[in-house]
Amino acid sequence: MALTLKNFRAAGLGADTIHIGDDGRIAEGAAPDARQIDCGGAFLSIGWSDLHVHVWHGGTDISVRASQAGRPTGVTSMADAGSAGEATFHGLREYVIEPQSETIRAFLNIGSIGLVACNRVPELIDLRSIDVDRTLEVVEANRDVICGIKVRASGVIVGAWGITPAKIAKRVAEISGLPLMVHVGEPPPLIDEVFDILTEGDIVTHCFNGKRAGSISDTRALWAQAKRLAAEGIRMDVGHGQASFDFDVARRAIADGLTPFSVSTDLHLRNIDGPVHDMATTMSKLLAVGLPFDDLIAAVTERPRSVLGLEACPAVGDRADFTVFDLVESDVVTHDSGGKTLTLDKMFEPRMTILGTDVQDASRRVG
Repeated sequence: MALTLKNFRAAGLGADTIHIGDDGRIAEGAAPDARQIDCGGAFLSIGWSDLHVHVWHGGTDISVRASQAGRPTGVTSMADAGSAGEATFHGLREYVIEPQSETIRAFLNIGSIGLVACNRVPELIDLRSIDVDRTLEVVEANRDVICGIKVRASGVIVGAWGITPAKIAKRVAEISGLPLMVHVGEPPPLIDEVFDILTEGDIVTHCFNGKRAGSISDTRALWAQAKRLAAEGIRMDVGHGQASFDFDVARRAIADGLTPFSVSTDLHLRNIDGPVHDMATTMSKLLAVGLPFDDLIAAVTERPRSVLGLEACPAVGDRADFTVFDLVESDVVTHDSGGKTLTLDKMFEPRMTILGTDVQDASRRVG
């Protein structure tokens, strides 16, 4: 049934009423029998998009179900960030990407086995861990859903192999014409070694981590390099995660003009019960450390959608894709990945999502 969305505050949208036809596409005018959706004065934005999740449930030991990262918490599109490598991608596509109502894309892990037994069996032990030819074949066969190449460039994964896997991943990304998403953290390699191989459009995830010798806050030179790269088109992604978001680093960066390209959760089984919880909680933390509201909405809508190959802002003729949410007074105490606490005075509260003509309730995971 056709819909008319009304009584909302537009967040990043230029309309005060939105009409959706029987086909689920945005229409110029209202259908005579359209169902009226009263948003109750809440905000309405393009559907929230999470650029870094792990949803290969059953294919890795850390992944949540896609529904746990998706519409029940206000997210209508997402990218699985390297849960699957070339050897396991067919399962991620068949059992997760294709059945879900949410739009799901994927960064293909340069390590063939992906995150089957995350960190317990690292995907980048030595040269036997990467098959360039098979990886390129999987990319070519799945270009409709693969949006980039992923490499975890940190010591717990690569050991003495250092920067080499990231360099191989970058070359594969170049051959494929895709961006590279690189996880940064504890060395080796050093974060400046990683920075040196990146080009416009590549993504640094965990950009506000506080790990010693793995953070942009380690030295003045690194801080300046991160700002320069961001200005040159390297995309800084929050990727909160279990161990990769620091309130102080984020606050300092935002105050200094280093705003993230995208705000993502890195949601998985080891952080869904804290400190991450969901997208709304992650957004609330970024608001609290100084990211302006408009920048924050762009960082969870149009910017990550551009990486996923979706319209930056759905227009007439496009499939309807929206999130309805409130921003409410709060006294919730939250934590970063290092255990620091922060009391939030404002909290994002998702109320519903609209995909096509399907309307579903949404809420934050924690009370």
